[in-house]
Amino acid sequence: MIPEIDFEAMRARDAVVMSDLRDGARDIGFLTLHNTPLKGPRVQRVIHAYRSFFQLPQRAKEAVDMARTGSNRGWGAPGSEQVDPHANPDYKQVFDCGFELAADDPLRAAALSVYADNQWPAGEVDFRAEVQAYYTEALSVAQHVLTGIAAAIGADEAYFADKFTRPMALLRGNYYPPRPDWAGEKDFGIATHTDYGCITLLATDGTPGLEVRKKGGGWIPVTAQPGTFVINFGEMLEMWTEGAVRATPHRVVGGSQERISVPLFFNPNHDANVASPGQTAPILAGAHLARRFSETYTHLQKR
Repeated sequence: MIPEIDFEAMRARDAVVMSDLRDGARDIGFLTLHNTPLKGPRVQRVIHAYRSFFQLPQRAKEAVDMARTGSNRGWGAPGSEQVDPHANPDYKQVFDCGFELAADDPLRAAALSVYADNQWPAGEVDFRAEVQAYYTEALSVAQHVLTGIAAAIGADEAYFADKFTRPMALLRGNYYPPRPDWAGEKDFGIATHTDYGCITLLATDGTPGLEVRKKGGGWIPVTAQPGTFVINFGEMLEMWTEGAVRATPHRVVGGSQERISVPLFFNPNHDANVASPGQTAPILAGAHLARRFSETYTHLQKR
């Protein structure tokens, strides 16, 4: 059973909630989260914004196509990701944006792909404002969740604080159309995968689709209405915590209804060492993400 976590009770370090949080992070790798500052109507607004974007004419989306860049900012067409090399490229569409460095930030000169400039559709001022505002609000929620996880597993609550000053946090809108008639056993909205980073804060429109792999085999369907979030953990946090937090495979096969989800992938600064304590060789977060992105995005695979 996937634990249901009350955000405010977690912040108050309620003993029962913290026990559920620890068990969910260690044993299942998934939680649901409610009673956050991001209420249902707020989440519905950003979902509406993404839906409006995906309904734009093809030409407008192609103008911000990430396939023309060396990064993952902007629109990703169907087939732009292949999360499982044994499956076909995913048939969903995406729109990605990330952390924006200050104009005078010295890191700008390094031109790191994990801090690439965002692309925004021309004339869609409301879309940009809505998404950027939600991004800022979701970062705050994710930071509290990460601090709560640290407390739940017995780590120093302040350990992560200085490692997220320039977070490589990526906000995405996923558009899953109804499963195509031509789809076969190797075709997915998103194929089986584990997330690459630390924490994923996932909002959805309430349409079923997400499935979580059980330890003994089989799949658990997970749904959440706007205002309740699905939380899962990535490879980076599993390494960083020596397995105290679990990255669990999941997928979206697709069904008869379209589905929109909005994950925030909350990741640390590019130079954070995410190797497990005691490991001699460092694993830099930026290098890990850049490698995994290059394995996933089809335009980066070609490069």
